[in-house]
Amino acid sequence: MIPRTLFTSDHETFRDTVRRFLENEAVPHHEQWEKTGQVPAELWRKAGEQGFLCPMVAEEYGGIGADFLYSVVVSEEVSRLGLTGIGWGLHTDIVAPYIEHYGSEEQKKKYLPKMVTGELITAIAMSEPAAGSDLQGIKTTAQKDGDHYVINGSKTFITNGQNADLVIVVAKTDPTKGAKGISLFLIEAGTPGFEKGKNLNKVGMKAQDTSELFFQDVRVPADALLGQEGMGFIYLMQELPQERLNIAVNAISMAESAVQLTIDYVKDRKAFGRSVAEFQNTQFKLAELHTEVEAARVYLDRCIELHLQKKLDVPTAAAVKYFTTDLQCKVIDECLQLHGGYGYMWEYPIARMFADSRVQRIYGGTNEIMKSIISKAILA
Repeated sequence: MIPRTLFTSDHETFRDTVRRFLENEAVPHHEQWEKTGQVPAELWRKAGEQGFLCPMVAEEYGGIGADFLYSVVVSEEVSRLGLTGIGWGLHTDIVAPYIEHYGSEEQKKKYLPKMVTGELITAIAMSEPAAGSDLQGIKTTAQKDGDHYVINGSKTFITNGQNADLVIVVAKTDPTKGAKGISLFLIEAGTPGFEKGKNLNKVGMKAQDTSELFFQDVRVPADALLGQEGMGFIYLMQELPQERLNIAVNAISMAESAVQLTIDYVKDRKAFGRSVAEFQNTQFKLAELHTEVEAARVYLDRCIELHLQKKLDVPTAAAVKYFTTDLQCKVIDECLQLHGGYGYMWEYPIARMFADSRVQRIYGGTNEIMKSIISKAILA
């Protein structure tokens, strides 16, 4: 194993605390959450009490001003244990930075402290029924009406959609200006005209509440605008590298976990009078998977270092997202094969990983879009 040098002893102490919390508070209940399609809000509050939510938020807004590695630790431990219902990553690493980087002082003081404590659960509404990776194709509109905006449209595939108390909504304030006509709005649950649709029935990530959201003549005051009007697309592009890096973190952590689960399984499982681990095919396959995941881990850690130095550019973030999620799906598929028929049974963690991992190549921008971003950069 190649030793990791990114983390200090403080990070590893924090990791131990996160791991114990998840093993006690989440692992025993995750199967039930898969049946209900939702993680209870109580878990968010407990996580907030432990400092697991939004650790990078500045102290003046209730956080501890920690570095990004603390968020990486939380994401790694959640993914390692296959707790895909827990939507803390989106809350911490996507929504909180938008508010902290672009929000007014009033917005920061109003929302960030409650996001840190878990009292306020958040989501971001980008995707629409006819617009996924193509953000410029969104149809949701926000028309200025005096000192208010009136928002109309619908969103789909929204993570934390049922639990969300606050949603960042991507809308067009000027449909004639393309990307320059996109703006972001902070809309609270319970605002008249804002309705949550059904909790979507997905192939995997069964415990994650993923929803449709509907906006019909939703009137919000002008101060619900996040940042400047018409700057929404630029904000999205500036923040997407961290989102894609976080997806890569999840990918490699789960892939590592899948390999270890499979090593344990093949040592114990017997076939033709000996353990499956004794067959050369098993040994060679696990050697391949171990090596590929190790190499990807080094690449990912280098990208994390670049991000800490504020040097992670859009093409590199696209590359690490595409590469690690493709590898994640390959590794888990191979690991399932080594489990045989039991690998296809839902009660085995590898089966859940197989179903949960597939969406990683889709959200955050499809891997085809990632390749387009990379090709434009290298051919420029």
